[in-house]
Parts: sequence; structure tokens; C-alpha cells
Amino acid sequence: MNKLIGVVLFLPLALSGQTPLSWQDVKQEFEASNPTLRAARLNIDESRAEEITAYLRPNPNASTGVDQIVPFSTQPSPTSGLPVYRPFLNVFPSFSISYLHERDHKRELRLETARKTTDIAAATYADQARTLLFNLRNAFVQVIQAKAVQQNARENLTYWDKELDVNRKRLAAGDLAQVDMERLELQRVQFESDLETALVNLRTAKIQVLALLNDRTAIERFDLAGPYDFVDQLDPLEQFRDAALESRPDLKEAVQNVELAKANHQLAIANGSIDPTFSMDFGRNPPIPFYFGVSVSIPLKIFDRNQGEKARTAVDIRRNEQVQDATKAQVFSDVDSAYYTVVSALNLLRPYRDKYLKLAEDARNKVAFSYQNGGASLLDYLDAEKSYRDTRLAYLNLIGSYLTAAAQMNMAVGREVIP
Repeated sequence: MNKLIGVVLFLPLALSGQTPLSWQDVKQEFEASNPTLRAARLNIDESRAEEITAYLRPNPNASTGVDQIVPFSTQPSPTSGLPVYRPFLNVFPSFSISYLHERDHKRELRLETARKTTDIAAATYADQARTLLFNLRNAFVQVIQAKAVQQNARENLTYWDKELDVNRKRLAAGDLAQVDMERLELQRVQFESDLETALVNLRTAKIQVLALLNDRTAIERFDLAGPYDFVDQLDPLEQFRDAALESRPDLKEAVQNVELAKANHQLAIANGSIDPTFSMDFGRNPPIPFYFGVSVSIPLKIFDRNQGEKARTAVDIRRNEQVQDATKAQVFSDVDSAYYTVVSALNLLRPYRDKYLKLAEDARNKVAFSYQNGGASLLDYLDAEKSYRDTRLAYLNLIGSYLTAAAQMNMAVGREVIP
């Protein structure tokens, strides 16, 4: 019976139609095909495209014009003396070009804020992936747990069928009452029900995994495999806390938001500085055949020196620093909660593994032997069988709780720290 624990569980390939996927296989397929994650990755690409816009220089302005056109101007012809229509005699063509020069490293600061925004988009994506991976890991655990429970139910049914064969021989030999045999036969319904319930739970868990993978494979052809066991060793809490401070993407995002707020404040200060516009024009103004000129236009920052943005971004720095502290506190809370959930699961699993499973199996076997030899009642036998079945099922469910708690710990830390 103990062969389920600590081994890799596989359904027959003839039923699955394909090689069962391990956790790493499922994780890789999820990262490649989940539409929510794929959409989130596009946010990073959009942010990178905005970096190009942020670093662009201002476009120069060019203008041209023609002035001093006299629509009704006439001049006497030098040969005939007759008036000749000459509206462009004193025409004044001109051309000018101007360029806004940005001072105080505005372009560089815009690029810096855009890059920090991209870093935040990447951290947001990583945090979203962390949450979705936790959901996927839970669904994966539910599948292998359902397989373990199903295998356990199948073994219980096989064991009971053997007991029924023994008792049918006793009935034929006159060593067992017909009513007792009928009660034993009725007990088989419970084992069949356990097996059918386990099958339904397995199919439901597979559907959840397929939905997260965006996979349309038929349930009968889809299978997962993984160790259904627990690790009886746990690192100190401080190690998990340190790993979380290093790995949690939402904490990184909070830190990056502070850095972005500081960059925005620097940009607001730079935007309050004066940007001159340099211009150059040239043309012809009869009787001057050609001329050119230069000019500088400087806005007078008398009323608007970007005071509002300077004040707002300074407040935004303090706000994001408070958010960072709150996020750090939440990280510690998540890690501590997950840690003690794992500790509780281990405290329950150890006595089951070391004591209760063996006691329940020994008690069932001894009562079964005693009943077959007339030393125990049928009620005692059924109670011993139920106690063994409940103990075994409780142990399997506790392993599932441990694996779920381990997934919660991985989510709290931000990376896999418990396999």
C-alpha cells in the first residue's frame, strides 16, 4: 500500500496516449501558451517602444513666404512706353528655419523615466506570472493527488475483492452466515463509490490544468506525473525571508516605483528651465539681392516655472516610499504565513507516516484474520477496514495539503524554494 508514496505516479500510456508531463514540462508549456501571460508580455514591448519616443529630439520648424506682391502694379515699358502689368516687381521672398534646444538633459531624463517604466512593466509581468504559476501548481497538485487517491481506491477495491473471495469459500464451507456475506458484499459499494469519486476529481483537476495551458487535448490523452511525497526538512524562516526580499517581483516593482518617482521629479525640475529657440532666415528684399539673419527666442519663466509638477512629483516620492514599506511588510507576512502552514502540515504528516498508517494496517489485518477464524465480529471487521481506509485517505490528503502549502511558500518567496 505504501508504494504510492515517494514514487512518480504514472497512468498507463495506453490510457493517456502520450507521455505524462512533469511539473517542469507543464511550467514551460504554460509560460509559452497561456494567453494572459502572453498579453502581459506585450505590455513590456509597448513600454520599450515608448522609450524610442521619449528620446526623440524636437523637430525643426521651417517656413517660407512671399511678400510685397502688388496685384494692380503697372510700369511703363522701356521700349514702347506703354504700361505693363508687373505685380512681382518688388516681391520679397523669404525663408526661415528654427529649432528648439532642450536644456538640462531633458531628453536623457525622459529616456531614463521611460526605461524605469519598462522595468516596472517587467516586474508587473513577473508578479502576474508568480500568481498564475501558483494557480497552475495548485491545479497540478490536485491532479497528482487525485491520481494517488484513485490508485488507493483501486487498491482498496482489489483488496476487498480478495476478502470477498475468501469469505465466499467460508460461506460455501458453512463457516459464514449468509447475512454476514451479504453485508460484506454491500460494503463493496463504498469502495466502488470511492473509485468513481476519485475518477471525477481527477478529470476535474485535469480540466483546470488544460484551461491554464490553453490546451485543447482530450482529457483521456492528457496526463501528468510527479512525486507525491513530502520533504521532511525545512530551512529556517530567515532564509525564506531573505530569498523573498531578493526575489519577490512586487517588492522589486515597489522599489522601482520609488526610483521612477525620483526620476520624474528630476524631469519636472528640468522642465521648469528655459529652452531657447534658435532661428535663421534669409531672402531677397529689393534692392537687396540676398540677406540672412539669426535670432534667439527665450521664453520668460515669470509665472509658469512648472511649480505644480515639481510639488506633485516630490509628494509622489514620499507616497511610493510608504508603498514600498507596506509591500515589504506584506512580503514578510506572506512568507511567515506560508512557513507555518508548511510546518503544520509536516507536524501532522510525521506521526501518520511513522505510526498511524502502520497501526491502522496492522489493526485491519489482525481483525480480518481474527474474523476469518471466528475471533472477531463482523462489525469489528468493518470498523477496522473503515478505520484503515480513512487513515490512508487522510494521509494522502495531508500530503496534498503539504504540496499546496509548498506552492504557497514558493509564491510567497517569488521562486521555487520547495520542490
